[in-house]
Amino acid sequence: MTSSASNPARPYRGRGATFAPPNRFAPTVSEAVDDGWWQDAVPERLATEVTTEASRSALSWNRSPDLPFDRSLNPYRGCEHGCIYCYARPSHAYWDLSPGLDFETRLIAREGLVERLEEELARPGYVCRPINLSGNTDAYQPLEAERRTTRRLLAVLLKHRHPVTLVTKGALIVRDLDLLAELAEHRLVRVMISLTSLDTDLKRTLEPRTASPEARLRVIRRLSAAGVPVGTLISPVIPGLTDHELEALLKAAHAAGASSASWMLLRLPREVAPLFEDWLQTHYPERAARVMSLMRQCRDGQTYDSRFGHRMRGQGVFAELLAQRFAKCYRQLGFEGDISLDTSAFRPPGAQGDLFAP
Repeated sequence: MTSSASNPARPYRGRGATFAPPNRFAPTVSEAVDDGWWQDAVPERLATEVTTEASRSALSWNRSPDLPFDRSLNPYRGCEHGCIYCYARPSHAYWDLSPGLDFETRLIAREGLVERLEEELARPGYVCRPINLSGNTDAYQPLEAERRTTRRLLAVLLKHRHPVTLVTKGALIVRDLDLLAELAEHRLVRVMISLTSLDTDLKRTLEPRTASPEARLRVIRRLSAAGVPVGTLISPVIPGLTDHELEALLKAAHAAGASSASWMLLRLPREVAPLFEDWLQTHYPERAARVMSLMRQCRDGQTYDSRFGHRMRGQGVFAELLAQRFAKCYRQLGFEGDISLDTSAFRPPGAQGDLFAP
């Protein structure tokens, strides 16, 4: 098996990654070189390819103390949103694909997920706690408009009165406002809309196929108006690039109706670090050295620190300053905070109560 680490002369339009680093599990790697022979020109755009995978299980489990959930549902592998900083990129290597361009152009849609979920919810001894949908890639990426897997999963969770949390950068979530509003009536849902920057030009290369900043604020307004508990996740905060917007993002989200807020520092695990650095050199060469210097200051001299308790917030003077700024602005704006979700009404599939369910 071979993979290509070639870098096009210019970034592909509408894509975040500037190149395709080799899959770290591949036994061999090939690299394109100019040997004087004629070669096809690099296309300006890359098409999205979608394959399917038969799901053997539904829920993914974690024991991380940094996360507010212990189980998640992931309808898709890879994400067409193409956020250059996405911490999920390295997971694509497990599918013999590159964490770079393959992650955002060669997607995997999971089939049979609804059936597997109902089987797992029906297992004896299953303990109901909120499911995060999804914990790896965005459940409302463009592919969801066609596949509708996320909507079907929400319908199952509503049917069985199972609580769910959602984090998304996609405006497609408003399509499911009917389900979300009904879930909210039973205290079964909490939504976080991820905001990174209010700068549309920055967003265009940083998160090329996500909803615009204004569109995400409109989503917050619509969810809030429909009675759906909605907050904002300021993530990632990128030192030297987006950190100056921290207060402005919180104010915009609060004005739109967000009742809670949280934040995360930029994470650069494995292949994400070289991908992000190449993106910086391509789009913001004048800031690249400062951004990476500040990142290392927040990561004990490294580009990444995977330790629990450190990976989401960082450490050091700059990271502490970010935490203080967030906490101060949060208090001044008077966010209400997260609501607790109800786990007491859960009805396992096959339970007698289902006979009378609508």
